[in-house]
Amino acid sequence: MKWFLILSFLMCLNDEIIIFDKDNNTQKWYITNDTVMGGISNSSVKINNEGNLVFSGRVSIENNGGFAMAKMPTAINLNKHSKVVLRVKGDGKQYQLRLKSDESQRYSYVQAFRTNTQEQEIVLPLKGFYPAFRGRKLSFGNFSANQIKEVAVLIGNKKDENFSLEIIKIAIQ
Repeated sequence: MKWFLILSFLMCLNDEIIIFDKDNNTQKWYITNDTVMGGISNSSVKINNEGNLVFSGRVSIENNGGFAMAKMPTAINLNKHSKVVLRVKGDGKQYQLRLKSDESQRYSYVQAFRTNTQEQEIVLPLKGFYPAFRGRKLSFGNFSANQIKEVAVLIGNKKDENFSLEIIKIAIQ
């Protein structure tokens, strides 16, 4: 009985919800670029030979553009989870992870992260995601919902640039 309790406790410590990884990579990702507002940026998502998601393309600030985004609908109940953990291999650029707690929500909760060219783990506390709409921070509280309905990755650094982000894992812990 004692070992059963210890094992149960240890399993609760690793209560991880996998949003994306090589064993869970059949979800449909959608692209939204600045072309919805007249821009000319372009991007794509594909699964590489290792089973990782590669989000890549070119951001252009022409025609008042300047962003590219890959997003995926999901349905996650957070319970006692408090952070998003990313395992990525990037290009040295800054990206944003964006969350929505409702399908009809027009704004996102945003947190920026910087990549390097090595595989790295990035931990983003859920309470650190601030509300934003069209690049402007909104004046109400940070993320406190008990669910996530959409996950997105955005690049928009206010300059013309090629980009490539390999996403190995996205998890909620």
